[in-house]
Parts: sequence; structure tokens; C-alpha cells
Amino acid sequence: MMKALRTLMLPVKREYFEQIEAKTKTEEYREMSPYWIKRLEGKHYDQVVITLGYPAKDDSERRLVFPYHGFNRKVITHKEFGPAPKEVFAIPLKQQQLCLF
Repeated sequence: MMKALRTLMLPVKREYFEQIEAKTKTEEYREMSPYWIKRLEGKHYDQVVITLGYPAKDDSERRLVFPYHGFNRKVITHKEFGPAPKEVFAIPLKQQQLCLF
């Protein structure tokens, strides 16, 4: 029996989806909050799926799949998090692979 892959789903806006698809954005950020701490710290995933919004299950055009390589902690200033620097989880997006759903 095949083991189910543990998948970290990260919906993003079109602007960021297109940058990731073009390989100009190589990390996805999530603000360090209780929600993301619970989802990321001490957890292991097999793959990261970046979605353009919330696509239907069979909509592969709006999904990008990457192997999971953990995360780094960074302090960044970004328009999505307001004008002040924020501590974030930086999730690397390397070596895009075929969809394994």
C-alpha cells in the first residue's frame, strides 16, 4: 500500500503565483503567528503545493508542487505584513516536481 504524502498547502495571490511560476520568487512567507507555529514547528511534510487561490481538486493549472525543505526564520519588511519588520517563516521553493496527488 502506498503511503499518503503529507502536503503543506499554501494559497497565494496571482501576483505571487506568477512570480513563483517564473522562478523569480523562491520562498513563500508566512507570518510567525500561533496558527503557523502550530502548522510548521515540529512537523514534516513531503511536498509544498502553492495554489492560485483555492482551485478545484482537478485544476492542475493553478497548482505548483515542490518538495518540502523545511523553513527558515527571517525578519522582513513586506507590503503584505504592513510597514514594520516582521518575523516570518520563509519556506523555500526549489526543484519543482510533478504533481503527486
